[in-house]
Amino acid sequence: MAETRLTLKEMCAQFDVTPRTLRYYEYIELLQPDREGRRRLYGPRELARMTLILRGRRFGFSLEDIRQWLLIYEKEGTEAQMRSWLELADRQLAELEEQRIQIEDAMAELKRLRDETAGTLE
Repeated sequence: MAETRLTLKEMCAQFDVTPRTLRYYEYIELLQPDREGRRRLYGPRELARMTLILRGRRFGFSLEDIRQWLLIYEKEGTEAQMRSWLELADRQLAELEEQRIQIEDAMAELKRLRDETAGTLE
């Protein structure tokens, strides 16, 4: 059975991204599609990497963090990548927790100011 390879257009549709995004990910070496002339063809490896890239972005990781994490797999294997993932996840969880606290503080202050302003109008 032949392996599935997607064109640029099919890849964009599957992952809901723009061609510019895919070309940029290729430029910064996150993706390495096969080339047939000017055509880009994305195989199973690229589909898996794209899934990981988008998941990482959703969790707030930088593209450089994601690139480094993907390189670990290529150079050191799965276990090293998993250990790195734990470190990245712990760091990101701490950062997200700090952001949550800051948002809650800002919301509380905004509500207080809103209520004060509403009180002066009554």
